[in-house]
Amino acid sequence: MSKLINLHSSFTFMRNHKDSYQEQYFLSSKLRFKSFKASVVVKIMPDNFDRQSHLKAFDETKAGVKGLFDSGIKKIPPIFVHHDHQNADHNLVKQVNGKEKVPAIDLMMDATNDHINHSDIVNQVREACENWGFFQVINHGIPTSVLEDMLHGIRLFHEQDHVAKSELYSRDVARKVLYHSNIDLYYSKAAVWKDTITFNMEPSPPQPEEIPIICRNALIEYGKCVMELAVDLLRLISEALGLNPRYLQDLECGEGHVMKGHYYPPCPEPELTFGTADHTDNTFLTILLQDQIGGLQVLHNSQWIDVPPLPGALVINLGDMLQIVTNDKFKSVHHRVLANKIGPRISVASFFRPRYGGGFEPRSYGPIKDLLSEANPAVYRDTTIAEYTAQFLKESMDGSAALAHFKL
Repeated sequence: MSKLINLHSSFTFMRNHKDSYQEQYFLSSKLRFKSFKASVVVKIMPDNFDRQSHLKAFDETKAGVKGLFDSGIKKIPPIFVHHDHQNADHNLVKQVNGKEKVPAIDLMMDATNDHINHSDIVNQVREACENWGFFQVINHGIPTSVLEDMLHGIRLFHEQDHVAKSELYSRDVARKVLYHSNIDLYYSKAAVWKDTITFNMEPSPPQPEEIPIICRNALIEYGKCVMELAVDLLRLISEALGLNPRYLQDLECGEGHVMKGHYYPPCPEPELTFGTADHTDNTFLTILLQDQIGGLQVLHNSQWIDVPPLPGALVINLGDMLQIVTNDKFKSVHHRVLANKIGPRISVASFFRPRYGGGFEPRSYGPIKDLLSEANPAVYRDTTIAEYTAQFLKESMDGSAALAHFKL
C-alpha cells in the first residue's frame, strides 16, 4: 500500500480484505476470567492472515487507536487480540476481593520537619517497597491545578485534529517529542488499546517550541514539579534502605526523565485486549498521574489488585533497575491496565532512569555494596541501562525474565 495511505483508505483496506479480517469466534468452553468477569471469546485468525500487512495498514493511518474508535468499529481488529489470555498464569489468578489495598502514604507529615513524622514516612516507604513495589502518595506538594492541567493538556492533544497530531507521528525514540500508537507494534505479540505522546525531558529537554502548544505550558510546569518530587522520593527510598538520603541521587539514577501521555479510548471488546499488557518497568522509578476512570492493576501475592484513583494522588512504582541495586530487597512488580468500554482514560507516566543515549557515557549499576554481606551476597552482576533495556525488550517487557538474565 502506498505510504500516502490516509485514514479512510486504510480502514477501507481492512474492510476489503474480508478473508483476513473475517470475524470468526467461538466461546472457549465457557471458560471465565475472573479478572474480567466475562466469558472469554477467542477470535481465530484465518490461516492466510497477513499480520504484517495489517500492522502496516494500521500504522500508516497515523491515527492510532483513537482513529479506530472514531471510525465506529464494533469489533476490534485481530492485531489487538491477546490470544494468550487463557494461557497466561497472571490472568488465571484470583481477582482481589477488596481486602488488600495498595498503600497510600501521606507526605504532608514531612512538611513539619518533625523527626518522628519523618521516620514514620520512611518506615511506610520501606514497607511499601519491600512488600508491594507500588504505593500512592498524597499531599506530595504538586498543586491539584497542575495535575488537572496536565491531564487536560494530554487529552486535548489526543483529541485534536488528526492532521495536527500526525505531524509528530514517529517510531524514532531518539526524538525529543513523538506521538505513536504501540511503540512495540511490530514485535509485540499483540497490540494494546492505547495511543501515546512521548517527551524525552531530561537530561536534554525539548525546546518549548518543540512541545505542542496545546499542552506546552501544562507539560513544562508539571515536568518541573514531578522532577522535584522524584528527587524527594529517591531520598526517602535511600533512607528506607538505611543509606544517606542523597545516595540514590548521587548514583545519578534519576537524571533521565521520559514522560508519556497515554490516551485509552473506549474499547468495544475490552475482554479481548488490554490498555497496557502485563509488564514491569525497566527504570529506577515511575511516577504516574491518572484520571478517575481506573483500570490500573498490580500483581500482589498472586492477585491482580486494583490501584483505585485517589483525588490528587500520584502512583509510585519501583523499576527493575532499583531491584538490581537493592539486591532484591525492594521489588519491581508486574502491572497492567485493563481495556474498558468507558473512556477515554488519561494517564501521564514519568520514568526516571540514568542518563541514556545522546552521547552520555553509560554508567554501570549493580547491587549496592553497603547492602551486601556474607549472609546477603550479590544476586546480580553489574549492567548498564542500555544493556538492561535491550534484554528487557527482548523479553517482551517481562522484568522477571530480564532480571534472571543478569543473575549471578
